[in-house]
Amino acid sequence: MARDFLTSVQAQYGLPVSTRAMGMVQLVVSELVTNARKYAPGPCLLDLEIVEGAVEISVWDSSTTLPSIEAADPERIGRHGLEITMAVSQTFCVHREPVGKRITAVIELADDPGGNPAGRQPS
Repeated sequence: MARDFLTSVQAQYGLPVSTRAMGMVQLVVSELVTNARKYAPGPCLLDLEIVEGAVEISVWDSSTTLPSIEAADPERIGRHGLEITMAVSQTFCVHREPVGKRITAVIELADDPGGNPAGRQPS
């Protein structure tokens, strides 16, 4: 679904979508929707929106439990999804909703003209 959305953005609106952005959006959508389906007791909603040259990925689920991001541990098997999502996203935030929560991540559509991949820059 994410790939089809970005392909239509390219075709219909002529917006550039880098290969990196295509892969990162698919990865983030997969991680966020998988977590919503795995940990929330009810339905979930996915929204993809283009905002100022980036795709805003928003996933709502019915669980009031906020995600916990564990400290980096290269020996831990599994449970790296949110860690990876935060690393590849330009922004990442969690908002409580009247029912459940909404997690939003933003991925730039095009890489920097100098060749640097878009995303969260190291501090």
